[in-house]
Amino acid sequence: MAEPNEALPSPLTDAHGRTVRYLRISVTDRCNLCCRYCRDDSVPFIPHENILRFEEIEQIIEAAIELGVHKLRFTGGEPFARKGFLDFLIKIHRRFPQVALKLTSNGTLLAPALETLRDIGVSVNLSLDSLDREKYAAITGKDMLPVVLDNMHRMLDLGIPLKINAVAMRGINDNELPALAAMAMDWPVDVRFIEFMPMGDSTIWSNNLFWPAADILEEARRHWTLEPVALRRKDGQENEGQAAEERGPAKLWKLKDEKGRVSKGSFGLITSVTQSFCQSCNRLRLTAEGNLRTCLFDDREYPIRDVMRKKGMDEVKRIMIDAVARKPVGAEILAASHGPVAHKRMSAIGG
Repeated sequence: MAEPNEALPSPLTDAHGRTVRYLRISVTDRCNLCCRYCRDDSVPFIPHENILRFEEIEQIIEAAIELGVHKLRFTGGEPFARKGFLDFLIKIHRRFPQVALKLTSNGTLLAPALETLRDIGVSVNLSLDSLDREKYAAITGKDMLPVVLDNMHRMLDLGIPLKINAVAMRGINDNELPALAAMAMDWPVDVRFIEFMPMGDSTIWSNNLFWPAADILEEARRHWTLEPVALRRKDGQENEGQAAEERGPAKLWKLKDEKGRVSKGSFGLITSVTQSFCQSCNRLRLTAEGNLRTCLFDDREYPIRDVMRKKGMDEVKRIMIDAVARKPVGAEILAASHGPVAHKRMSAIGG
């Protein structure tokens, strides 16, 4: 399959001039953990018969690539909680070798897949909110921190591109910033703190738990000198557009300690609440049950599972184009909200 021609206008461009190049795919809503900020264990999982089949996800990927998407991220729940996911990932790599493949995982089930992830060039975002074993168990519902850390070190040894995501929660993991961020000193990883978003009707989000990026940054500066990271093109020139594309929503800094040692990785902030990055959003989401979601904060979804089963992929592509054309600005939804910005919990959306 030919790569999309970047010089031509993309059909996946919205009314605000933003072009979708990035599809996030939730392959399952199931997870072996129950993180307090993500999933409510009183809500039942989606019945298996309502989940998209892998063959259907492959068809949707093909359609998205034909419309200009060139990056895929697989999420859950926990992607490896779905049987056959690794074989599916291998198939997608072989069929669409030109597409960047990325994965978000809690790290507990990765061990059997690590060499394969390295071989097919998948980069991993590891969700890790605490390095304290008791606290990790309290947040996730499972005492699995040693397993996660072992898999993290194996990924580093194998050279798998790795980012670490921590949801920032005041009074829960705010005292762990030095330990979490220090991982970037010794290893080539981006350690990103994500502002806790008020997502879902039963969210535990509150003003007391919310730890804003400005305060996180101030705390980091107590421990290190921070030097902003500017991504560069292969010819060495800075390119803000490319930087936004490659880095996504994160603002990154190199850490410099009192001895003048500079970090191998970077410290990052994802300011989902206090400093919107909606103006550069290039994402489209596919939920596990087969709905397109154009904005994390907007509950409007476009069902395509039954459409593709009854009417075929031309109609699915039409819906994709129409959905993106109507893509809202999430910051406006957040500003107008007086409670959770979406009824669905993160586990049901796919992050």
